[in-house]
Amino acid sequence: MAGDMLKFVDMAQAYPAKRSADARAADFREIADRYAVPTAEEQSARCSQCGVPYCAVHCPLHNHIPDWLRLTAEGRLREAYELSNATSTMPEICGRICPQDRLCEGNCVIEFSGHGAVTIGSVEKFITDTAWEEGWVEPLVAGRPRGQSIGIVGAGPAGLTAAELLRVAGYDVHIYDRHDRAGGLLTYGIPGFKLEKPIVMRRVDRLKAGGIVFHENFEAGRDATLDELRDRHDALLIATGVYRARGLETPGADTGGVVEALDYLTASNRKGFGDAVPAFDQGGLNAAGKRVIVVGGGDTAMDCVRTAVRQGATSVACLYRRDRDNMPGSQREVGHAEEEGVEFVWLSAPQAFGGAASVENVLIGRMRLGAPDASGRRAPEPDGAAGEVRGADMVIKALGFDAEDLPTLFGAPDLGVTRWGTLLVDNATLMTSIDGVFAAGDIVRGASLVVWAVRDGRDVAANIDKYLRSKANSERKAA
Repeated sequence: MAGDMLKFVDMAQAYPAKRSADARAADFREIADRYAVPTAEEQSARCSQCGVPYCAVHCPLHNHIPDWLRLTAEGRLREAYELSNATSTMPEICGRICPQDRLCEGNCVIEFSGHGAVTIGSVEKFITDTAWEEGWVEPLVAGRPRGQSIGIVGAGPAGLTAAELLRVAGYDVHIYDRHDRAGGLLTYGIPGFKLEKPIVMRRVDRLKAGGIVFHENFEAGRDATLDELRDRHDALLIATGVYRARGLETPGADTGGVVEALDYLTASNRKGFGDAVPAFDQGGLNAAGKRVIVVGGGDTAMDCVRTAVRQGATSVACLYRRDRDNMPGSQREVGHAEEEGVEFVWLSAPQAFGGAASVENVLIGRMRLGAPDASGRRAPEPDGAAGEVRGADMVIKALGFDAEDLPTLFGAPDLGVTRWGTLLVDNATLMTSIDGVFAAGDIVRGASLVVWAVRDGRDVAANIDKYLRSKANSERKAA
């Protein structure tokens, strides 16, 4: 196989085989196994090794994709892993949950030629899973102690990435998180059928073994103000993500049985860990035996509909106010959901929720697409037709997330925010309006992709290191 690339002309695109829809809808395991070694090598050999690798250009991390595909094709898997790991702190996670159809694979040169993209995400997952199995993933080793400490608020992908890189640079690193397990949405938001939880926990365990201190069940603002955290550390990073669910201005939206997506997904993931979850056990956040309607068209909505199927809902429908071509979620996820029995009702939106103590039905209005809005997509508007009433026992609102009011929550009125509530930072340094306090991830850019959070964590780690080195030099000169 060595040096034998450009196989896309003779070899068809082949993703790892998915389990049948009936089989995978019965559990929360990932829906496809990883490649066997020969298949991974063959699929990697389809890469055209083009002069301008659009796959890497459109990857937020600018991963060296053609290079590790070539190494994989040549059977040099350890080298492929090391190169993949050079730009990403969690490649096997991004390989599982990145929307490759919109990023690397969607911009693959051979995809444009009609031969089908190289299966980049599946190969990325294969490389690092193999590395874990073979013991190639080395322990996190701290650099020479620098005598400075960093506090990180939030244990999601941005915070974990920055923590790892700063620990390698020799800093003492403390992570503060509101949950009892680290990982943020990787742990409690994304279902196991997309990202099995041991994949996340082994990353967290590696960081703990490397000396990063985790303060779990810790809420900034409740357990310490921002100023108190600043007194403990030489620099702070805010990487909380965005968790405030967007509401529905719809009659009956506060009816029982109308629940928030994150509450629903968190309860399901906690059950997967074996936790006691009263709201689930008592039926409030459990779709079993219910007619479920999910409102929204993003990846969170896809997570909800597919979770409801696995919990044993009698029917699952997704209402989205635009058409299929204009939805923000991954088209692959839509396809998986359809295979599992989810009904999509395009160009539709709830007009009212009916029911007394609990929701019993939804009045669904029809929509049409008008002129493009600020996002560039055509804006939905009511088409004036009579609405349709559909029975429902549970409605899940998956309309996206906004930033919480961090200046108030953290007791830090000087913390600057944008008009969207996200933290205001210097674009060059990622420092907030408060000296020594940085921010990264969704709390800066708004709800976005995990791969962008990893990129932001990588960038902010470099800026914090530069800031602290300058601070230490200034203190030495002053002494």
